[in-house]
Amino acid sequence: MQKKPLSLTSPTQRQGGYFEQMASQYLQDQGLILIAQNWQQPKVGELDLVMLQHGMAWDTLIFVEVRQRKSSAFADALMSVTAAKQRKIIKAARYFLQQHPEYDQCECRFDVLAYENSSLLPEWVQSAFMT
Repeated sequence: MQKKPLSLTSPTQRQGGYFEQMASQYLQDQGLILIAQNWQQPKVGELDLVMLQHGMAWDTLIFVEVRQRKSSAFADALMSVTAAKQRKIIKAARYFLQQHPEYDQCECRFDVLAYENSSLLPEWVQSAFMT
């Protein structure tokens, strides 16, 4: 009797994946280039999207956190990127840069793409936080 493989994605994970795909497409439509999606460093953290923006003088590597939340009295999608979450993203970004020296000469930026409720148009906060 052959066993079915376990599905390791919860409804929340599937919903997150859906919004990450939408965010990736949205940013590509804005002229950014997808470098990585769901990049993980074990025991450190995950980067939702890593994008590249070509500039006239230099390129910018953008680490994008994608958030989707239903509005509540407690926190919206943007506010859910807490200081602790920012530290995890920054730490994961450092590991990414160590493993990808081809991006050494790029400027780096941390953006947040937030989807409120079921809106398909995100709020894009560029340079949402700094190292």
